[in-house]
Amino acid sequence: MVAPAIPEVIEQEIESAIESRNEALPSLRELGPPDLVHLIKQSVKSGGRQTGVYHHVTGIDASSSASLAAYINTLTQTAQDKSNKVISGLYCCYNAFSRLDMRVEVKIPGGVESYCIDERGDKRVASDSLWLETFLCGVLRAYSYADDGSGDTIKKIIAVRRFDPVTSTDVEHKFLDAAERLFFKGWQLGSDPEIQVPNLVSNHLTTGLLNYVHTTGRYASGQNLFEKLRSRDPEISSLLARVLISGDEEVKAVRLLKEAIEMLPMDYSLLNCQATFLQSKGNLEWASPLAQRAVIAAPSEFGTWSKLAEIYVGLEQWDLALLTLNSCPMFTYIDKDAPRMPEPARVILPVLSNTALDEIDESVQGYDTEMVHPNLRKLSAAGYKGTFLKAYSLLTDITSKIGWDQLLRIRSQVFVMEEEYRSEKSQPGTGRTTGQVTGRNSSTTALRAPSPETNGQKANGGASGSAKDENEEEHSSPIEQPDAGATNGNVDGGAAGADLAIEKPEHTVASTEVKSGSEDPDPSHANYTHFQHKRLCERWLDNLFMVLYEDLRIYTIWRTDMARAKASNDPSSSSPSTSNTIYSKSAEEWEILGELAERLHHLPEAIEAYQSCLRIRFSPKAMRAVVKMWEEDKKTENVLQGMIRLITWQYRWYSEFSPELLRSIRKLIEEEGAVKVRSIVQATSLPQPVLDLTHRYVELCATFRSNGSDG
Repeated sequence: MVAPAIPEVIEQEIESAIESRNEALPSLRELGPPDLVHLIKQSVKSGGRQTGVYHHVTGIDASSSASLAAYINTLTQTAQDKSNKVISGLYCCYNAFSRLDMRVEVKIPGGVESYCIDERGDKRVASDSLWLETFLCGVLRAYSYADDGSGDTIKKIIAVRRFDPVTSTDVEHKFLDAAERLFFKGWQLGSDPEIQVPNLVSNHLTTGLLNYVHTTGRYASGQNLFEKLRSRDPEISSLLARVLISGDEEVKAVRLLKEAIEMLPMDYSLLNCQATFLQSKGNLEWASPLAQRAVIAAPSEFGTWSKLAEIYVGLEQWDLALLTLNSCPMFTYIDKDAPRMPEPARVILPVLSNTALDEIDESVQGYDTEMVHPNLRKLSAAGYKGTFLKAYSLLTDITSKIGWDQLLRIRSQVFVMEEEYRSEKSQPGTGRTTGQVTGRNSSTTALRAPSPETNGQKANGGASGSAKDENEEEHSSPIEQPDAGATNGNVDGGAAGADLAIEKPEHTVASTEVKSGSEDPDPSHANYTHFQHKRLCERWLDNLFMVLYEDLRIYTIWRTDMARAKASNDPSSSSPSTSNTIYSKSAEEWEILGELAERLHHLPEAIEAYQSCLRIRFSPKAMRAVVKMWEEDKKTENVLQGMIRLITWQYRWYSEFSPELLRSIRKLIEEEGAVKVRSIVQATSLPQPVLDLTHRYVELCATFRSNGSDG
């Protein structure tokens, strides 16, 4: 199999990339950045000048200095650059366990030197135990930095070659053996952004192991590993149960969970696992008390609260769902460790003939922000990540089920609204003294803490619920009213009626206006009987309502304009319009509209927008969304047509490995058989080198003996 092309970032000053990596070492928090490969090239002419070039890579076997030196040697044999020769190379691979950067330096001609650099820049000896840790980190990074097929991860870091870290059962045995030996140190690697404190079962090592098992379908290997580890610590039962459920051994999983919970009745991972299983079976009444117990066991973890909110949504207990969502602990999103490199002299991004496919090459022109209307560019929800993304998804899920107006009514029933608070405050002394808004409860205990930040920005986003001057509040609102005279080219165009259909939400009262229960109550507030059964809405949730309003407003305008355009083009329409209306958008705008509809859980409209985008030019994000729809509809031939293009696009951008795409191919093989899948791929009228890229994924499934790979 031909390896992906080799991108090159040419330095302005030789070894400036290495200096930048050295400076970044003390600030690395988790798994570390992709491996850095730095080469010094010299012109083949006598006395030629030297040039420093580099690229990043994941998935290379980092179990010894020899394997890394071998990778550098493959770069010296490439025919890509015939005017220069490589005279030295340096491979840098981060060991997240020991916080060391492992280095292998190759002199050509000459020898190989291996060592490691600590956070202070001092050299150390590279021992066998350090190489074992580095190998495991390398595999976990390959999965962590792999693209999901949408192209989002590929676009974040330029010039990264992505290889499959586990290509055979021998490498798998080596990987799982290293994971077993280092498992109880896994918490040192950090965890996903939704986890507040990494622990034995929630960290990057366990995430990588589960991702590997689910991607390859090697459930038996995962069960063997977690069975051995469970004998040392019963807390690992939750991981074993998840693998058993995924491997279609639900009876064993249920028995295991029963035994484990009897032994560890307040282990929130076990309780969450059992609640999730019952939720998947539709037994929400049984799942609810388990989720509630998980919240009591781990009240500071976002995952327990969000699971309880999901179950309340399923039970259609909307008020409890909102109150639970309001109680979720929110964490500032911290992105993965990414390389911070100096400005390059230039970047070379070659294309191999294997990936020559006209329809995907059209996307090379990139994303043109000038082709996107400003109202679409400023949609805040598109940038949500971590806990805020999950919370917003729950809020939009509720909205899709009950509607915006009903959501606002329930919101006003459970939360203290700013207008009613002002009204009560301006008339003290009325009513009885039975209810106080100052009481401490699960929704108000954190009110005195500063509001968390949303992806690096303040969570209120200018939408604070505190009492302000009317003009000041109007200026701080993130919502821009539409222009009534706009045309079809404007996303606001002709949408006065649509805008009226979406009611702008009022602010809830700010927590800063109400003292916590531990402080002396204000006598003038003692008679607020209207607030007896209400809670204070967290400012970040108040802001989510404002962001959701803007999403719904833009979505309604889009659908209204689309309906008007279709009606004017309908010959049977009684519309007085005498000319057809053409509703046109750029590919970038259709992609954003597809994401918008997907966020709001309007999947048919999302697919419609994505398909409109694909009619203009290829987009991996749009194609991936359409392929998922085809997968649900069991349209095997369409799925494979899309997969061929996605795999080719990935390969064109130096990625031969995507766990999500491999999982999709594996599921197709399990359902249809490998022979049928190969036949459909081969019957496609595309160049053979392009088809071979997809055949490689099929062969990988055969290597791991996936179900259906024999027939």
